[in-house]
Formats: sequence, structure tokens, C-alpha cells
Amino acid sequence: MKSLRLILSAVVISLSSMAFAQSDAQKSFAQLKALAGTWRGPVTANPPQSDWGDKPVWVSLRVTSRGNALVHEIKEPGTADDPSHDDPITMLYLDGDRLVLTHYCDAGNRPRMAAKMSPDGKTIEFDFLDVAGSTNHGHMHHGVFTIIDANHHTEDWTYMEPGDKPVHAHMDLQRTK
Repeated sequence: MKSLRLILSAVVISLSSMAFAQSDAQKSFAQLKALAGTWRGPVTANPPQSDWGDKPVWVSLRVTSRGNALVHEIKEPGTADDPSHDDPITMLYLDGDRLVLTHYCDAGNRPRMAAKMSPDGKTIEFDFLDVAGSTNHGHMHHGVFTIIDANHHTEDWTYMEPGDKPVHAHMDLQRTK
């Protein structure tokens, strides 16, 4: 009888931890969907990128597919807000019990990353899983969203250039609508 209670206890603990992981992914996704709108702010890079200068970056976040996906689009600094311009698109979605993003890069590849949330729930970090397509021109490797409040968040992206040379971009974004 004791062994049956121990087995049942272990099963309940296992199921509750799986439910926690799923709710953590759902909570992260809900927080990111709350960022839907248009954002603008400065972008800085390390190492510095000469063509970025002091021009602001525009970020658009849009909930789509009946709430099952979030579209993230970055407008490069200094480019017109023109839908015909080729901008990188990132799709964020729940994949089972985890939050995943696929970045459709202007380098011609599609890296995927999986999320983990910080203990305070304000930072959602995406770690590299894999990449489809050629990495001859590099690939996006890491992303971090930090939610400051409903009208202010930061994004940190790491692009891995050929030869595994990282370029870190930091965007400090304010909601415009």
C-alpha cells in the first residue's frame, strides 16, 4: 500500500510540473501578445554598425491566426514605413508545452528558438534550437524581450555572423499605437 501511495504521489507531482511548464509558456505568450501594436525607439549594436547611426527602429507586433500566433516585424533604421520593403518577420507560437519563435531572416534562413521566462515574469528569453536554410551569411541566434510596462519594452537580439562572430542589437521601444 505504501508503494502505491508513493507511485501515485510521483505521478501527481509529474503531472503538476508538466502543467506548470505549459502554463509558463502560455503566460509568456499572453505577455508577448499584450505587446501588439507599433513601437519605435533607438537601436544600438555591439560591435557598432555604421549604417544604423542614430536612426530609430520600428517594430510591429500583431496577433493573428485567431490568437494562435504573433507576427513580429522589424523595420530597419532609416527605411520608409512601406509594406513593399523586405523586412525580417518573426512568428511566435505555442508548440505543445513550449513557446517557440521562427525568424524568417532577410539572410534567407529560418532559425527557431524556444522561450524560457525569468522568475519575475518580466523577461522572456529565446534560446537557439536549430536553423533551416543556409547560414553562409549568418543567422539570428538569440532573442530577449524585457517588458518594462504596457508602453515600454526592450528587445535584445544576437545575430551570429559567419565564423560565429556575434552582433548584439539592443532596441529600447516605446509604444506609438
